[in-house]
Amino acid sequence: MEYITLGRTGLKVSVAGLGCGGFSRLGLGTGKSEAEAVALVRQALDLGVNMLDTAAVYGTESIVGEAIRAVPRENLVIATKAWIPRREGRSAARRAVQSLDHSLKQLGTDYIDIFQLHGVSPGAYGQARDIIAPALLKEREKGKFKFLGATETGSCDPEHEMVRLAVEDDLWDTVMVAFHMMHQNARSRVFPLTIANRVGTLLMFAVRNIFSKPERLATALHELSANGKLPRWLAETPNPLGFLIHEGGARTITEAAYRFVRHEPGVDVVLFGTGEPRHLRENIASILAPPLPPANRQTLAKLFGRLVGVGLDPPYSMPGRGSS
Repeated sequence: MEYITLGRTGLKVSVAGLGCGGFSRLGLGTGKSEAEAVALVRQALDLGVNMLDTAAVYGTESIVGEAIRAVPRENLVIATKAWIPRREGRSAARRAVQSLDHSLKQLGTDYIDIFQLHGVSPGAYGQARDIIAPALLKEREKGKFKFLGATETGSCDPEHEMVRLAVEDDLWDTVMVAFHMMHQNARSRVFPLTIANRVGTLLMFAVRNIFSKPERLATALHELSANGKLPRWLAETPNPLGFLIHEGGARTITEAAYRFVRHEPGVDVVLFGTGEPRHLRENIASILAPPLPPANRQTLAKLFGRLVGVGLDPPYSMPGRGSS
């Protein structure tokens, strides 16, 4: 495993971070048992992953808590999230503190390394900054968590407006950002700001459905070509991303997707989700693989560099499907 310092936090984190939500939810989303999910987290730890990212809404905090019970706490970096609907108004601060306390109990830990506000839309950012953050910082003084973070809404904020506000405010130690082969605008809109302000980045949407499900990619390419955003030949070719698979290149599209994001300047941790031990090992190996060949990166930039908001499909039960 490789490790990196996460922005100004000073935390030494694995470049591969186990995401405990998404469509798989450690396998719970595909019918696996809680015992199997616990075993999966422990396998990730055995492979050197020390960064675990969960959330109250995922329903996996107790799984993580069970998995880490026998692990020295100082060897782990635990991140979780609280989703506070915008309609909460002034009660949002109380709700956030209640969520923090509940997460501590579910995780079975005395402190959380990174406590994040989950799926903050641009319209809700003022509430997060002015109402919720001050209340949480008081809880931080009590030792309940170490660093404060915010995650964007992905599909509802493809231009990263919330993150661009957050990184300038000096409140947030980390941000979670969407970036992948067909949604590259964080390269110019986010990463120069996070680097300059030493804000740690947790990367989401590296793969999701658009690269793991060929039919989803095909549908997206046809829609984009019909709208004049991509050349028609790309939608009509049987294997549109086949140029990435070659000797010295990637073995699979999923591997290419992870390698593309992992070596982007400004990316600290690449989050991945899984419910299968084999898939777990493959994802980690892909994240640890070398950068894609320069020619392949240039082709990806030429074909997809101007696209915005493609492939940001959130799970139906997760924040991000609405703007509240």
